[in-house]
Amino acid sequence: MARPDADEEQEKPLDPEVDRLRGKLIRFMVINLGLLFVALMVVIGAIVYKARKAPSVTPPLAGDIQTPAGEPASGDIVLPIGARVISQSLSGDRLSIDAELADGSRAIFLYDLGERRLLGQFAIRNK
Repeated sequence: MARPDADEEQEKPLDPEVDRLRGKLIRFMVINLGLLFVALMVVIGAIVYKARKAPSVTPPLAGDIQTPAGEPASGDIVLPIGARVISQSLSGDRLSIDAELADGSRAIFLYDLGERRLLGQFAIRNK
């Protein structure tokens, strides 16, 4: 097998018109990639800005109730006459009280401590 000469393996110089077109295409590609990079950085910056300015979604805790400095929180929780508290449970600013009523039945009272109001009364019955 005959090998071509080393001179023929080397690339021939480009025509000046083709070389000019190649330069324009490279310049076009560099400018477009630069613009794409800048646009990507703007989008990432906007996402980071929004994430840092987003309000927290954690519910207020029972300790977040506004009271004057140095004074404990206070208020009245009114149960029906003759009711006896069996147990209670606190979750955040919600308080549930399991009570035995005067007639012997039981009910759960749900209070919102932050708003200082009764949210509901749920009777416990056997079927």
